[in-house]
Amino acid sequence: MRNPSRPVTDRRASRGSRSVTAAVVQRLEDLVFGEFEPGSELPSESDLAAQLGVSRLTVREATKALQARGLVVIRQGRRPVVAHPNAGPIGDFFTAAVRRDPRSLMDLLDVRRALEVHIAALAATHAGRAALSAMEMALAAMRAAGDDIPTFHEADIHFHESLAVGAGNQMLSFLIEALEAPLRAGRMRSLGGHLARGGTVEDVIEQHAAILERITAKDAKGAAEAMGAHLEQTARDLKAAFAMTDPRLVDPG
Repeated sequence: MRNPSRPVTDRRASRGSRSVTAAVVQRLEDLVFGEFEPGSELPSESDLAAQLGVSRLTVREATKALQARGLVVIRQGRRPVVAHPNAGPIGDFFTAAVRRDPRSLMDLLDVRRALEVHIAALAATHAGRAALSAMEMALAAMRAAGDDIPTFHEADIHFHESLAVGAGNQMLSFLIEALEAPLRAGRMRSLGGHLARGGTVEDVIEQHAAILERITAKDAKGAAEAMGAHLEQTARDLKAAFAMTDPRLVDPG
């Protein structure tokens, strides 16, 4: 007859194993942030196991957990390397959310309002010549794209990324970088909705030009307002796109 206490014992052992691994993850994280610069190799698996008093398997599992969080890079046959800061894990979350439910693009637009209106105001105060030149080049590329919609979207993305760099806040820049993939999906939908409503690509370009004009003039309030107007237009375009493809995706409120 099956021993009813056995599963409990297994669960306790499993919890204990997870607890040990979690502790090792924390210790390795302390090493990554406290003792090693980005690009540095961690000690060997055997050295870490001896130092931490755990098995090599536990070290391996903990290292994989750090890799999943974007803190280390693991390559076959080499020691793990401390990763440079990147927005990959955040981007993966937003991309998955949008793929699972297209309506999340409207929620993402609220995130953009919270970030990019403030970014525009900061850029008007802090953007240097290099960031302004990057935005000007992106705007020129949007104008030159013509009917090449993928190229147009890439230039649009580059404009917003350059704007974030111009704000002078690395964390904000990372967040905009993280949104690149889901924003590309959102831009494709919103442009389709914009054209269906009788708008033109030139309208979208002029919205970006208005933002850049206020940033160049160092008008923080005006830049924020121009960005807000652009995102309000994007919201209307997205709703129109959803109404065309599936009316159920449009919030009746």
